Amino acid sequence: MKDLTNSSIERKNILNNNQAIEEIYINLGFYGLMFENKYRFTKSQVAQYFDVDTRTIDRILENNKEELIYSGYEVYNGVKLKQFKDHILSFLAKEDGNDIDVVTIKQIYGNEIDSLNKTSILGTFTYKAFLNIGMLLTDSENAQRLRSIILDIVIDFLNKKLGGKTKFINQREEDFISSAIREYNYRQVFTNYLDYYITDNKFKYAQLTDKIYKSLFKENANEYRQILNLKSKDSVRSTLYSEVLDLIASYENGFSDYLKRESTKLNRKLSLSEAHLLFNEYEGIMNSTLLPLKEKARSLMASRDLVFRDALHEKLKEYISEVSVEDFEKFLGENSKSLEERIEENKEVFIRLKDR
Repeated sequence: MKDLTNSSIERKNILNNNQAIEEIYINLGFYGLMFENKYRFTKSQVAQYFDVDTRTIDRILENNKEELIYSGYEVYNGVKLKQFKDHILSFLAKEDGNDIDVVTIKQIYGNEIDSLNKTSILGTFTYKAFLNIGMLLTDSENAQRLRSIILDIVIDFLNKKLGGKTKFINQREEDFISSAIREYNYRQVFTNYLDYYITDNKFKYAQLTDKIYKSLFKENANEYRQILNLKSKDSVRSTLYSEVLDLIASYENGFSDYLKRESTKLNRKLSLSEAHLLFNEYEGIMNSTLLPLKEKARSLMASRDLVFRDALHEKLKEYISEVSVEDFEKFLGENSKSLEERIEENKEVFIRLKDR
């Protein structure tokens, strides 16, 4: 099981998954008061939930201030604090106390109203900041229990959303179809040029494809297959993210032209060994130009696969970073769809791109 207390990236990957956070809120039963479109909790409420002293929360805040501010911790004073207090009093004055959530919130804030009235400065936690505290606290059984619940819900949410098909989660984003077709077309040019400008050799397609893969993300096709546990019938490219496909297409197209120029200059086909040397030359020339795109593709592949596919690319470990909120929306949000749904909705676009 992942140790959330030791990895800021793992914590951010939980907190950036808004859909899973909603599931956690519904299932956990620790309800906050909505203020400025976010659920809010005071320090004493957070401390009470985790059964620790408020000084423990202060210590966590002091040691992880930047991370907790990022996840929603905020200090109220002056006008903002008065608005928050007035909002609490207005909520407590309501008579619709039948709903269990409303009753719970009234109890929480009702017990704290005297101390709130006396304070001139107040630290508040959003729901994400509250969860963040739970991921950082090591000396609390409630925090340990919360971390277990969080991980179970996140895994369950991913399985329900994808039906266990994490292998092809890359196909759920809107740009996948156009990138896949574009790469397919450039791939056709690439293989045709290998036929036109390299002497007959049955290994040339696989070897030069592997050189592209290793140049871009440090793994050959077999290594990639093993990491994702792909079956023999599974196409590597059908599992690649759109950004990686676009970069492969660029590489294929660039090397195809470079190969054609060299063959034309020599007025003959190149041997496979000559093609390998030519690729090394091309790679050296293009390295500075493509390095930012390579690093971006490596980071996206390493980070997304670790979160969505539970797959670790050992050779890309240094590129692992948090998965953004936008990525969670892209692959798990309301606009994410299976490839079959995308094709059905975009038949005309699909046909036009395919024939381009």
